[in-house]
Amino acid sequence: MPIITANNLTRKFKSLTAVDGVSFSVSEGEVFGFLGPNGAGKTTTINILCTLLSPTAGNASIAGYDCVRQPDEVRSSLGLIFQDTTLDTGLTAYENLKFHAYLYNLDRKLTEKRIDEMLEVVELTQRKRDPIKNFSGGMKRRLEIARGLLHYPRVLFLDEPTLGLDPQTRNTIWQFIAELRRREKITVFMTTHYMEEAENCDRIAIIDHGKIIAEGTPASLKGMVRGDIIHLVTDDNERACADIAKAFGLTCRQENGGLFIETERGDEFIPRLIHALTVRARSVNLQRPTLNDVFLKLTGRTIRDEVLTSDSEMTREFVRSHRRAQR
Repeated sequence: MPIITANNLTRKFKSLTAVDGVSFSVSEGEVFGFLGPNGAGKTTTINILCTLLSPTAGNASIAGYDCVRQPDEVRSSLGLIFQDTTLDTGLTAYENLKFHAYLYNLDRKLTEKRIDEMLEVVELTQRKRDPIKNFSGGMKRRLEIARGLLHYPRVLFLDEPTLGLDPQTRNTIWQFIAELRRREKITVFMTTHYMEEAENCDRIAIIDHGKIIAEGTPASLKGMVRGDIIHLVTDDNERACADIAKAFGLTCRQENGGLFIETERGDEFIPRLIHALTVRARSVNLQRPTLNDVFLKLTGRTIRDEVLTSDSEMTREFVRSHRRAQR
């Protein structure tokens, strides 16, 4: 049985349809990626799943609880790590985690164990009693991650979870999430613009203009891009495109002063390509298909050109609502 289901989710804001008939399911223990540009409907969908918005039509459930009719039960099943900080800067690192444990009714002995475990994972053990108003941005980010994982949620929402962290810390976080997933069957629902991070997903859904336009494993999605991609820069790209069309019947995509050609066995094709050109080639590079190429093929934009942002007010409202429910 899926732990997350969305059936024909639709959300309208007056004349704007932000989410348009979105349906998907996520199995327990799965890492599910949600990729899309600003305005695609990504954040609105997550708002509905996190009980902060009601759908105009359709329904969604998490851990068997209806997101509209059973919001408290849904929220108790979630962990949230969003891009913008919601830490209490007047408290220490330990006090922030302790308060979070209180909200989720963790046992006192278990709380101390989990706090120590999480601080070790994010390498903040030595700063346990320090007020976080003195923390750097990266340290606050790591503490946010520790807090979101503290209660071992059944479903963990990650919105740009490692943005701004160095590669070593990113790898450490993902190693821990993978171990936690194995031990506790935690389900991960994530957004990211780090394409190498998206490779951690079992499945990915790409959303654009409120609709899911592709869904599958990273490997199957990359299979949508035929063969390899050759990036070519010449003295005259227009003329080079004509040469390539005449010699091979291939279409070039022009972007950022260069040409992109999709072809099978790119390493064998490059010598033939150079020989067919009637203009000087300045540079040529061979690229294997990536998730960014898939995104570009489907939407006409590269994911790196999009600034994927979270709604900080959404995060704050979730925390406020959960606090009210615990009173």
